[in-house]
Amino acid sequence: MTASVRASAPGKVVLAGEYAVLDGAPAIAMAVDRRATVTLLPIPGLVSEVRAPAYTPVVGHFQASQAGVQWQDGRDVFAAVDAVLRAIETVPASAIALSLDTAEFIDADTRRKIGIGSSAALAVALCAAVSASTDVAAIARRAHADLQGGAGSGIDVACSLSGGLIEYRMEGCTLRRLDWPASLSYGLVWTGIAASTREKLEKLDGGLSRPSRVRLASASEAMAEAWASGNATDVLMEYRDYCEFLFRFSVDHDLGIFDAGHDELWRAAVAENLVYKPCGAGGGDIGIVLSTNAAALAAFLGRLPTNYRVLDCQLDTAGVRFDKPGAERP
Repeated sequence: MTASVRASAPGKVVLAGEYAVLDGAPAIAMAVDRRATVTLLPIPGLVSEVRAPAYTPVVGHFQASQAGVQWQDGRDVFAAVDAVLRAIETVPASAIALSLDTAEFIDADTRRKIGIGSSAALAVALCAAVSASTDVAAIARRAHADLQGGAGSGIDVACSLSGGLIEYRMEGCTLRRLDWPASLSYGLVWTGIAASTREKLEKLDGGLSRPSRVRLASASEAMAEAWASGNATDVLMEYRDYCEFLFRFSVDHDLGIFDAGHDELWRAAVAENLVYKPCGAGGGDIGIVLSTNAAALAAFLGRLPTNYRVLDCQLDTAGVRFDKPGAERP
């Protein structure tokens, strides 16, 4: 390897099937145009280095060989790099400098994570950069599962790999690409509060399973059918019941999915004939507002309290890819 490589992968927003995907139900997710970027440059010597200036002032150093990866410093800070290097069977033949950029996943004012899958996007981009290939699905799933302690469904990795709007099933890590309904408008809202997906999954695993968990899985199947139809009206109608099932599931399992203001936004949207739901694990992070009435949607978003923020990001049809180093992304 004699030239620098730059790979990037998009973040994700889960639109339906959160939690139910763990029980075999389909989940719907969209990739968004906030991308994690990894730049790899060969350097002389034996010691490789890692930097992530938007995240930490720490510089990591390691040596890689067929015997494994030995860190001199920074392993805990750069756990994603360590997980990827251990998942890839062929280690770099020479020393490299890695630059990690996840600035687009962090709120510029508060320095908090927005909650759109930065760890998965980074893991996928890292796998591509180090492997010099975008055919890294198996490696990325293995690395991210290691990074997450085995928790999660893998939908965030699938979305970062493929881009676009997808239906995903955990069994076999299967997905199919869907088309966004032409008349369906949306807005993404950040609550300003970070949430931990892992903590919620651990709580769900450690508690009793209630009947609402089965009902949520059934509702997720119906949501997947509606999204696959491409009919915006069908999608919105299914969300009416789905959000009720999700709320009951949250209460029964004490997960707080609708905390951090999601409950208030959901009920306010219903009163205005709009759809609002928390995305992913809930209890913070982001939510989505949906409608076929673009003007009503814009008015709702314009009246949000100042502690919420409308995210400037859109559906990204591109998955993991190589970018030209030094070039600005559109």
